[in-house]
Amino acid sequence: MTCFSCQTFASFNGFDSRHVVFFNSFFDDSTSKNKDNLFLSQSEGTVLETPDLKIIQDNTLGGVATPHIVSTKVLGDVFGGNSKDSKVVVEYVVQAGDTLKSIAESYGISTNTLLWANEMTSSSTIKVGQSLVILPTDGVLHVVKSGDTIIDIAKKYSASEEDIISFNDLANQDDIYIGDILIIPNGTMPKKSSPSINSQTTIASSYFIHPTSGKITQGIHYYNAIDVANKCGTAIYAAASGTVQRVKYGYNFGGGNYITILHSNGTVTYYGHLMTIFVKPGDKVNIGDRIALMGGGTGTVGDGLSTGCHLHFQVVGAKNPLSVYYVGSTIKLK
Repeated sequence: MTCFSCQTFASFNGFDSRHVVFFNSFFDDSTSKNKDNLFLSQSEGTVLETPDLKIIQDNTLGGVATPHIVSTKVLGDVFGGNSKDSKVVVEYVVQAGDTLKSIAESYGISTNTLLWANEMTSSSTIKVGQSLVILPTDGVLHVVKSGDTIIDIAKKYSASEEDIISFNDLANQDDIYIGDILIIPNGTMPKKSSPSINSQTTIASSYFIHPTSGKITQGIHYYNAIDVANKCGTAIYAAASGTVQRVKYGYNFGGGNYITILHSNGTVTYYGHLMTIFVKPGDKVNIGDRIALMGGGTGTVGDGLSTGCHLHFQVVGAKNPLSVYYVGSTIKLK
């Protein structure tokens, strides 16, 4: 843990009217902000209390800030990531005049890569407002299922095992879990492909609970995910009982810090854009256990950077329970 405690001093003889920088502008207090605004920018994500002003030795005005505790793992998310990161998965919203070829060319990928990532064919058409997944490199996406190995995946897509491990930041060829979505660089889709990446099994509507509370800010996107916005630090809960598979920190294809949980029915839930994480791989969690706190987003949406505090909640293998709500709806824990 790192404690940021700041002191600033200005000359009091005749009072120096120059602006005093308090740590930096990121921590400036602003009473004009709408306290009810769920969409916090990166500069609004962390604000310290206004410092107490004290006269010291009759000639110095001192400001002593309240200490603020920030985990070093959180700093990357608080200050934001690099939107030009070479491994960022982008969701592009189709504009007037776009074609599949022009979109692919603008992102430097092949048309086939664009088609495969969005489960389309050469005869598919697009329309204005449609959301498309853009991979950061030529290749395909693969959802890991029971029994998969890196060797088998590489063979299936005529790709390199080493490239798959490196591009997905895996520790080794055994570092894959059910529900992982892997990018297979330079892979090609076989003529007889496996079931859809979005294929879902039917489960009871009551199987999952709401993982958090807040406002739905984005409907189904990037492979069965829903975004829920609220204040940074809002609690995140396990949507169902299961075993924690992954806990990762960093940019992670634009998803920020995240957790994945494998459930008894074979489905996997993904919780992205986290500020603080309370679990580790291998932990058994019960439905409703607090597993993390909501943090600032670092995932790209369209051509912009989604920086507000929100949860990216994704379900692999089943219907997302939050998909029944309209964008703009407010959900509560249940």
